[in-house]
Amino acid sequence: MPKTTEELLDYLDALGIRTTTVRHAPLFTVADSQALRGEIPGGHTKNLFLKDKKDNYFLVTVEEDAEIDLKQIHHVIGAASRVSFGRPEALMDLLGVIPGAVTAFGLVNDDAGRVRFVIDAALMEHGTINAHPLTNEATTSIAAEDLMAFVRATGHEPAILKVSA
Repeated sequence: MPKTTEELLDYLDALGIRTTTVRHAPLFTVADSQALRGEIPGGHTKNLFLKDKKDNYFLVTVEEDAEIDLKQIHHVIGAASRVSFGRPEALMDLLGVIPGAVTAFGLVNDDAGRVRFVIDAALMEHGTINAHPLTNEATTSIAAEDLMAFVRATGHEPAILKVSA
């Protein structure tokens, strides 16, 4: 059973990681979330749940307006082949979220470590990073270094790479 938002926030608190969470109407696209600009400072994320031909899964987190070359990204992230978007069933099975709520925080549900986490170096330049806390009905702000501590605590090693154009 995937963790709830409350369980995620409790997990972060137990790690000593401070966050702030703002509840809002469901956001399904980057365009939807851009309506909140000015209310929530920091870097805002776009997340790609990708799979290669050998069933290796990748969660790629970039700044919301970053341009990604999906025909070439496999070279950057170390995929075995060109990538495609992972199916919603795999997204729920591995990260415990639905399309529209994809988030780095989903790694808390990947107990088997099947998903490789890649974060764009440009996004890491922000002191604060904003992501959905397992639901698209809220946004959680976390310090960039605390996000990396969270990722490591889930058993994943973050790959900080230049992904965006």
